[in-house]
Order: sequence, then C-alpha cells, then structure tokens
Amino acid sequence: MAIEISSKINNFQTTKTPPKANVDSEKKTTITSTEKNDSVALTSASQEIKKAVGSSSAAPVNTDKVNAIKKALADGSYSINAGQIAKKLIQFEKLMPQDN
Repeated sequence: MAIEISSKINNFQTTKTPPKANVDSEKKTTITSTEKNDSVALTSASQEIKKAVGSSSAAPVNTDKVNAIKKALADGSYSINAGQIAKKLIQFEKLMPQDN
C-alpha cells in the first residue's frame, strides 16, 4: 500500500494499490483484489501535538511585531534574554510526560 504524506499533519492521504492481474495458461486475464484494511493508532502525545498545530495555525499573526523583530535581527540590535529562554525551557520540560 502506497502512502502519500503531505506537509500538514492533519491532511493524510492514502492511495490503494491497483488490483493485480493474473494470467492463466489460456492467456485470459483475471483480476484479483489484494486490498487489506490497515489501521493507525496515535498516541495521546501525538494527538495533543496535532491539536496544538491546528489551533496555532488558526491564531492571528502580529505582522508589525514580526517585522520589527526581523528588522532588529537584520541590523544587529535584537537582544536575547538567555535567562528568560532557560526559564521557558524548564517550564516546557515540566509539562512533558516522564518516561521511567
């Protein structure tokens, strides 16, 4: 079974393989179906990621802020607060499920 994966998580597409043709000794062609039912189970973490991606893509973008940050990065005036980044990383790690 061929699977086509698109760039979005919630837009999976599958294609079925065409039935195979069997040729018998009298050169007659018969079609046999090889279709199987496949299934996929998503973990709760992957379902949460899918939900987060869906909700973030619907969020409005503050283009003025994005442009201001791009300009500051380009001219070298953007300051990075390493302490704030570390604090947010720790918060994120605390939210992740622990594997024991």
